[in-house]
Amino acid sequence: MAEQYRIVLNDVSKKDKAPLDFINSDITASAQKFHASFPQYEPTPLVELKNLAALLGVKDIFVKDESYRFGLNAFKVLGGSFAIGKYIAEKLGMDIEDLPFEKLTSQDVKDQLGDITFVTATDGNHGRGVAWAAKALNQKCVVIMPNGSALERRDNIRALGAQCDIMDGLNYDDCVRLANQYAEEKGWVMVQDTAWEGYEKIPTWIIQGYATLAKEAYDQLLEKGQHITHIFVQAGVGSFATGVTGFFSSVLTGDKKPLIAVVEPEKANCNFITAEADDGKIHNVTGEMNTIMAGLACGEPVTVGWPILSSYADAFLSVPDKAAARGMRVLGNPLKDDQRIISGESGAATTGVVTEILQRDDLKSIKEQLQLDENSVILLFSTEGDTDFEHYRKVVWDGYYTNDDNYNYTIIR
Repeated sequence: MAEQYRIVLNDVSKKDKAPLDFINSDITASAQKFHASFPQYEPTPLVELKNLAALLGVKDIFVKDESYRFGLNAFKVLGGSFAIGKYIAEKLGMDIEDLPFEKLTSQDVKDQLGDITFVTATDGNHGRGVAWAAKALNQKCVVIMPNGSALERRDNIRALGAQCDIMDGLNYDDCVRLANQYAEEKGWVMVQDTAWEGYEKIPTWIIQGYATLAKEAYDQLLEKGQHITHIFVQAGVGSFATGVTGFFSSVLTGDKKPLIAVVEPEKANCNFITAEADDGKIHNVTGEMNTIMAGLACGEPVTVGWPILSSYADAFLSVPDKAAARGMRVLGNPLKDDQRIISGESGAATTGVVTEILQRDDLKSIKEQLQLDENSVILLFSTEGDTDFEHYRKVVWDGYYTNDDNYNYTIIR
């Protein structure tokens, strides 16, 4: 099958609106306050790429660079740590507001909790975040990874003291089910960002934790006096996309709300096909899902998040792997004095998509449908750095996933 771009426009003006009370500004401020209590915390950079914007013919481009998050090279720790904090607060009958990092990691709290084992399934970044949080709490962690996961990502998780194994023949969703089986059989606590009937509380907390970076970006844009017109956000199960979409839809309403586009790899486009069907049902992707965007290789939309995406996301894009590869090369080779960003396959996906839509004549109709023009101010999220160092070099240095399409270039000196 030839790789291709596909778009589904979602006319949100005709949609019944899902409530945003679980992802509004107050909830998100609480999550950010919790994260700010961590000694490693500081807002990640919001990088302005003025020269790239000029080349592409838009007003401005901003990229939130999550490679600086807690020294873990990815944003995922925001979700796992907040979910674990909320779980412990509930278990102790406390409010998360009264449980900052110093108290959460105290011997007194440890004595009250006893020994807990957290378990999760991951392609790497989420599991590393959960393992990091478990280690900080002096608790145990078990991480299950799907077939084909990068050994570097496995070893980074093991370095945090977690038990971590790659499961031959199992895809991400199979690993989620296996992790849940272990949790039920062994009395472990499952920390997963996908949901199903009866397992919705922790995924909701993870979405709220992810929204910390959305609030940071919002505050940073306010400081710069910038009003964004477009957000492109990547999706696996859709939890991160829900956090971003929900937060920005709660604080920017009416004509201030930006156009929000959800981007997925075409080999794991479960939210795209659900939007395309538009029949009130969730639609899954099955099989191997062998995309290079490993963090997005998920086949089942998160049930607690889909109503938000369906209500507030304006477009869904299904894109080829080479879009992510181009995004990695673009961010790693900036124009003039634009700042360099090291971005992995899942992190660079939206940048690659935006550059291709704005530079390729054959994608002009998608550019028009997304209302991209010289007045557009675009917000993107680089959700990870080079978490698979070897593959990053193969793409950026050795030209893996070559782009041989025809691009339009404006000379920038």
